[in-house]
Amino acid sequence: MIEIADIREWRTHDVVDPEGKKIGTLEAVYVDTRSDEPAVATVVTGLPTRHRLVFIPLLGAVVGPNYLKVAYPKSLVKDAPSMGTDDVLPAEDEEAIFVYYDLTYKPGLGGERQLARR
Repeated sequence: MIEIADIREWRTHDVVDPEGKKIGTLEAVYVDTRSDEPAVATVVTGLPTRHRLVFIPLLGAVVGPNYLKVAYPKSLVKDAPSMGTDDVLPAEDEEAIFVYYDLTYKPGLGGERQLARR
């Protein structure tokens, strides 16, 4: 398991897929609000003039020297839910991230968000 204190140190480091292909650079980490464990990362991708933040689950991710290796191939991540680099994730868009990666979305009993940016 990746500790939240550790993952914060990896901001701006490369994020790579299981084959070592660079996806982008780590921008932020979102934690699961129930457990406070790292759940999803935003990764800066795109051309220098057209950056966007792509959401990638941290399930199965491992930290290496100067990189974070995620469990999802670059070919899948490229079409994942994303947002602009200055945008904020709206609550109603959270579920789409989980659906895209075929993961279970579990909001709080009162409809609270599952993800919180740290």
